[in-house]
Amino acid sequence: MKENQTDKIRQLVRGRYAKAAEGSGCGCQSENASPCCGSSADIAQTANQIMGYSQEELGSVVEGANLGLGCGNPTVIGNLKQGEIVLDLGSGGGFDCFLAAKKVGDKGRVIGVDMTPEMLTKARENGVKMGATNVEFRLGEIEHLPVADNSIDVIISNCVINLSPEKRQVFQDVYRVLKPSGRLAISDVVATADMPDQLREQAVMLTGCIAGAEHIDRIRNLLGEVGFRDVKIELKAHSKELVSGWFPGSGAEDYVASANIQAFKPL
Repeated sequence: MKENQTDKIRQLVRGRYAKAAEGSGCGCQSENASPCCGSSADIAQTANQIMGYSQEELGSVVEGANLGLGCGNPTVIGNLKQGEIVLDLGSGGGFDCFLAAKKVGDKGRVIGVDMTPEMLTKARENGVKMGATNVEFRLGEIEHLPVADNSIDVIISNCVINLSPEKRQVFQDVYRVLKPSGRLAISDVVATADMPDQLREQAVMLTGCIAGAEHIDRIRNLLGEVGFRDVKIELKAHSKELVSGWFPGSGAEDYVASANIQAFKPL
């Protein structure tokens, strides 16, 4: 991909998520149908349940931390343990970081990285409200993480890597910062079939987690090529329901799916 096209995509994504941080536009959702943009609490609640969040988790964070931008619950996939150091790629308002912080406890630590200054400000404000002393948020791109080599136990992410125009670079840098035997545990959107051009070319689809989705086989190959082992990609049971809710009538659910993705860095 040409550099100018890569920059254009990154600017589109940054702009949309800046609006989401300010309360308009909702990332992986259409402007018209998104639960977080709409007025129906029931729709938003259903989407959160489909993604795998419990009532306890949803009620444990301050208002504004959960922006409804994800497609799963990576803190469950990661099987987080007390004392671990966790890195969240594209941490948004901090929702998954705060859930992870509770799981790793006072002896653990959580770092959230986001490229959108507005999101970073929102997350830091939420962190103060939460009293989350074991969480910090850093400005940066997931392709070039502001994190030291071999320093992270678990990397989580929620519907973010699909937005990157340089996925190989993302996985290479993820591999770099993980400790030997560290693990990747993400929720993301993957392609399951070739997407029609009219879907892929729409900017709303690109910044809404659809057009940038890489084919499931390509994701598996990329992870293996950069060094990961024991790669596991599992499509979520209610994926079609979730994706169709983002863009009703588009047929996007026939081409992409929400997936749990796990991989390990060898010793």
